[in-house]
Amino acid sequence: MKSAYELAMERLEKESPSGPPISEDQKKEIAEIGQKYEAQIAQAKIMADEKIASAMGEPELTQLIQTELAQEIIKLEEERESKKQKVRDLE
Repeated sequence: MKSAYELAMERLEKESPSGPPISEDQKKEIAEIGQKYEAQIAQAKIMADEKIASAMGEPELTQLIQTELAQEIIKLEEERESKKQKVRDLE
């Protein structure tokens, strides 16, 4: 008898097949892309923290810096996922 988890996974696979398997080279490239973008996100956070520290407690400027950081992170995450998907699509 199958567990509820196994049944759910089967239904999920039928609804959205995972596609062809990913090669080892593709896995490595995807990992490299992930590391590159994680480094860029970390760098953006450090730069934002430095800007906030130099803002001398000005709430409006601090909020602007935080908003810019959030937008930059979203942009980088979208780029990262797009590049990863391109690698996955290669066969």
